[in-house]
Amino acid sequence: MAKRVQVVLHEDVLSLGKNGDLVEVAPGYARNYLVPTGKAVPVTAAVLRQVEHRRAKEAERQAALKAEAEAFRVALNTIGRFTVKKQTGGDDVLFGTVTNGDVAEAIEKATSKTLDRRDILVPDIHRTGSYKVQVKLHPDVVADINLEVVGG
Repeated sequence: MAKRVQVVLHEDVLSLGKNGDLVEVAPGYARNYLVPTGKAVPVTAAVLRQVEHRRAKEAERQAALKAEAEAFRVALNTIGRFTVKKQTGGDDVLFGTVTNGDVAEAIEKATSKTLDRRDILVPDIHRTGSYKVQVKLHPDVVADINLEVVGG
């Protein structure tokens, strides 16, 4: 069995790892492809310190993003209710439906902060009334907001 060598990746390599990962590969793969193309560097003590420093910085950045998402969730809960106006027919039935883009627009109007519409989970809404909508602010932070759909 051939000995494996450790390298630190400098960019994402398909089916091997992401930038900054410490991986074990065959010596020939490292020597003939990864190192000459600049996709990886051999492991040394200095390189390991750099990797740990990068990981600590990334963890710090992720913690800051999560704290920002938590603060925005509190702001959304403080506002309490968002209103979307849609055209209605008889019996409070909507022409069309309320989309996640409509909800994103209502949140942006109230908070002046842009949200990605793909992070908003809207139930099927075909009538006026009150509904619960989930907004994913961070992989670990989800806000439930109240949505009021009114005829306009």
